Amino acid sequence: MGDDCGDQAMSDWVGRGKVRARAIENGVEIAIDGITTQARYYKPLVYEFFRKEYQIRPRYGDFDVEIRMEHLGEAPSLDLDNLAKALLDALKGHVFVDDSQIARLLCERSQGERDRITVRAVKRN
Repeated sequence: MGDDCGDQAMSDWVGRGKVRARAIENGVEIAIDGITTQARYYKPLVYEFFRKEYQIRPRYGDFDVEIRMEHLGEAPSLDLDNLAKALLDALKGHVFVDDSQIARLLCERSQGERDRITVRAVKRN
């Protein structure tokens, strides 16, 4: 499987609502459409997606996680650290066993083509 978001067709994605996911080499990529200023909104949203639509077994070992928040216009007043905590909590028990397995965490906010959050969690070799 390709590593770049643009290399794969949308048919590789699972999910039809606000949250979609797909397998990537050694991990998973999650896309969440829309941005709200309430970080606590994302934990149940992503958790329920994994519980109902994208059931995978959590893996042991160290992970690299990248969280990218893309926005149109003004940057939303959403703290990236709160967003990261909510998303990591949602992935715990689905992608990895515990968030103590995160060896590298990168969070960034940037202008984009639409309001979207992308999470990539990749198991280290």
